[in-house]
Amino acid sequence: MIKRMLRPSKLKSFFLFGARGTGKTTLLKQLFGENDCFYLNLLDTEYEERLSASPQLLEKIIDESVIKKKIKYIIIDEIQKVPKLLDIVHHQVEVNGLVFALTGSSARKLKRGGANLLAGRALTNHLFPFTSTELGDQFDLNSALAYGTLPSIFNMPLELRADYLRSYAETYLKEEIIIEQIIRKIPPFRHFLQVAAQSNTKIINYSKIARDVKSDVPTVQNYFQILEDTLVGFMLPAFDTSVRKRMRKAPKFYFFDCGVQSALSKLLNVTLVPSTSLYGERFEQFVINEIRYHAIYKKLDWEFSYFATKDQLEIDLVVDRPGMPRAFIEIKSTSTVQAEHLRHLHRIKKDIPSAEYYVFSQDTIIRNEGGISCFPWQRGLREIGL
Repeated sequence: MIKRMLRPSKLKSFFLFGARGTGKTTLLKQLFGENDCFYLNLLDTEYEERLSASPQLLEKIIDESVIKKKIKYIIIDEIQKVPKLLDIVHHQVEVNGLVFALTGSSARKLKRGGANLLAGRALTNHLFPFTSTELGDQFDLNSALAYGTLPSIFNMPLELRADYLRSYAETYLKEEIIIEQIIRKIPPFRHFLQVAAQSNTKIINYSKIARDVKSDVPTVQNYFQILEDTLVGFMLPAFDTSVRKRMRKAPKFYFFDCGVQSALSKLLNVTLVPSTSLYGERFEQFVINEIRYHAIYKKLDWEFSYFATKDQLEIDLVVDRPGMPRAFIEIKSTSTVQAEHLRHLHRIKKDIPSAEYYVFSQDTIIRNEGGISCFPWQRGLREIGL
């Protein structure tokens, strides 16, 4: 059993958000034990329909299956399916002191529906695909770049992984988008998914994507918000010391898992070859996700952005670390870092000398070139404080 970095406290109720297949239910059953908690799965159509029609039924279920049996912990899987249950949860936390673990693979219905988010009575946690730290000696970079690190796929035979990821992409479209009735017109969104996946790691050109999917800019912006709300990716804003200026600049978008992004972009049959642009983009995606996931698990209040100028100077990642110097990080898939890989960092260093500058790559030689620290990417994570 692979030990997860996230270990939620059992002393207080909490939300556990994460995309489908990240292992939320498995983690909670490990945490609470099969016999010490009551488990309610809202993916069970019968439960969902009954509780949607009458949320008060949850009180009866809790009274008969939890309180009378002196069980203290309750897991409710996919709470976004019936947001009104949160009013009942709130009451049970206040009156009976029960501890709830509430999982969700989408925050959209909770955010948009004005759901009771328990007003500080529940903590918020996030779970992601396996990190390299969690996998330890079992970690394989090429496999992670090609097929991702979802727990479901980890022990799966190689010949089944592509089929699983295709099914995952279709399940996401069906269960998160169609069944939840997030949008009415599915064909444009299906096309958008592929275009968005192919735009992974790149600065978003809303106008171009709108033309590609035969839609308009506001619709495309809403589509990207749906991807964020359903936890399959995140926006990386442009760096600027002014928040107002940062909001005017186009962000980048990163999918949460390399394998899922590959499936959505229809590239599962394309072999990843080192030194190609596709390999470099996938490596950048993976390392940025690793940095972000480690920071979130460690509950660091770090902020992430990318740096770009009008004359095409671009830095992959800027990390604002409270109490520490700002870090500018270039991510290179190369196994041999050369002077050209440092050129952009040297130019920025002249203007912002107080920051720290890094290159993370597959080069095993650790060195410092004019104030720029070059590390193998896993060592680099530790060097910046992860």
